[in-house]
Amino acid sequence: MSDKVSSAAALATKSYGELTDNQQGSSAKRNPSETIRRAPSSEKAIKAYLLGALHDATFSSNKRFRFSQKGTKWLKLLKLMLKKIGYNSWIYREGKNRLVYVLETLAPFLDFNFNPLKLASKIEKINYLKGFFDAEGGIPKNDKKFYIQLVQSDKEKLRKIKKILKDLKIETGNIRNPSKKVDPEYWRMYVLKTSHKKFVKLIGSLHHRKIKVFRKRMMI
Repeated sequence: MSDKVSSAAALATKSYGELTDNQQGSSAKRNPSETIRRAPSSEKAIKAYLLGALHDATFSSNKRFRFSQKGTKWLKLLKLMLKKIGYNSWIYREGKNRLVYVLETLAPFLDFNFNPLKLASKIEKINYLKGFFDAEGGIPKNDKKFYIQLVQSDKEKLRKIKKILKDLKIETGNIRNPSKKVDPEYWRMYVLKTSHKKFVKLIGSLHHRKIKVFRKRMMI
C-alpha cells in the first residue's frame, strides 16, 4: 500500500478483515466506538458508501470525479475503499499555499444521478446514508446544543434520504430552506433528538472529525 494510512483511517479500514458487513457479533467483545469506525467490506456496501459520499464531489472537465477536503485522512480512506473494489485513484494538494487536497478517480459506477431508493439491502442503505452524512452532514464543532443535520441543494434527493431514514426507524424533521433570499437551493433537515442515539449507532460515521464529535458528545 503506497500511502501511509492515518490513525483514524487505519482504525476504520482495519474492520475490513475483522468486522462483518451485517454488523453481527458479540457486543461484549466489541468496543462501542467501533460502531462509528466500521468500514463496509462487501463491494455493494463500499459502492453504496462512495455513492453517498459523492455528494461532496464534483465532476471535472477531464471527466474525473473530484473529492476535496482539508487534510487527507478521509480521502485516504476513500482511496482504500476504491482500491479494494478494483479502482484506482490519486490524491494531490490543490495549490502550494492551501491545505486543500483532492482525490480523483475515474470509477465508472459513480453517478451523481443515482437514485438511493434503488438500494435493495439494509446494509447498502446504511452505508449510503453514512457516506452522505460524511459528505453533507453537520454536527456542532463546539459545546453548543447537539444536533445532526443533513444538507443538500437537491430537495428531491433529501426527500429520498428522509424516506430511507424513516424505513430504518430514524425520525427527521421537515425539510426547510433557512433563507431563500440568501440561497434558494439550500435545503436541510434535522434528525430528531429522539433518534440521535439510533442514528449514531446504526449509521455513524467514518469521517475522523465527526467520529471525534460523536465520541465527545454522545459518550460512545
